[in-house]
Amino acid sequence: MSKTGPCARDIRLFVVLYPFVAAAVAVNLFMLGLAGQSLGLPAMTPLTALYWSIPLGIPATWLAARWVRKLIAKAESDRN
Repeated sequence: MSKTGPCARDIRLFVVLYPFVAAAVAVNLFMLGLAGQSLGLPAMTPLTALYWSIPLGIPATWLAARWVRKLIAKAESDRN
């Protein structure tokens, strides 16, 4: 990665991972909403969880992409 900004490879990784990570966030939010019912909170609909996962998926995808980049770097260094 250059010091001036993210390279195209990092952006592609982010774009590829985002749908999967956002879907995982939506599932986790929905399950959290189901668990919240035992505490007396109102139920969270699947659509509400999906709406919330759109903005919350961005930082989660950034973390996942960072983790994948580290795994790729380690695999490339082990190969050499």
